[in-house]
Amino acid sequence: MKRRILVVEDDASLARVLCDNLVYEGFDVALAGDGRRALREGQAFKPDLVLLDLTLPGLDGFEVCRRLTAEQSRTAIIILSARSQKENKVQGLTLGADDYITKPFALDELLARIHAVLRRVHPSNDSLILGSLRIDFNRYSAERNEEKVAFSQRELDVLHYMSDREGKVVTRDELLRNVWGYQNVPLTRSVDNLVARLRWKIEPDPDNPRYIHTVYGDGYRLTPDN
Repeated sequence: MKRRILVVEDDASLARVLCDNLVYEGFDVALAGDGRRALREGQAFKPDLVLLDLTLPGLDGFEVCRRLTAEQSRTAIIILSARSQKENKVQGLTLGADDYITKPFALDELLARIHAVLRRVHPSNDSLILGSLRIDFNRYSAERNEEKVAFSQRELDVLHYMSDREGKVVTRDELLRNVWGYQNVPLTRSVDNLVARLRWKIEPDPDNPRYIHTVYGDGYRLTPDN
């Protein structure tokens, strides 16, 4: 499943280099060239990580950082700035940024920092237990009482995505973008049909779900046993 990165940078040439390399690395990428657009994209795109310049038209990067961390606590932020003064770094980290990188920077160092921050902020679940069913996401296999249970790759991808967001609402559009891979979300019942199949496989009573709950008008929420 692709992680989403929002690039907030008003230098068009640098922004294009960053976006192209991040897409090549397998990320889903969106771009904002000013502070207000960054906040709108943050709401619509729901990035896992934001690469944030400080010197922006409209709202500056510090204000964008403050608002993003207040509104989306699970969004990681790496500040990219030519400002190398200690007080700027302290201010950015105090406002909620996870890292601060001074321009110019080496691309391989930036990618290493991105992966490190994502591992820390968004750790991925390796397994999921639903009653007597155990799912191993590393092996893409499932067993119930030592007997194999067949799942399609997409079914396991959906369960993996939802298990990383346990207890939180996952919207249909979010799943279509990040599991199915759609850039422009179509009108489709694909998510609902897949969830119906999952319930028949994982729920003791599919008509009264214990694990995958419908949040009407929004999407679904996974609640494993604790």
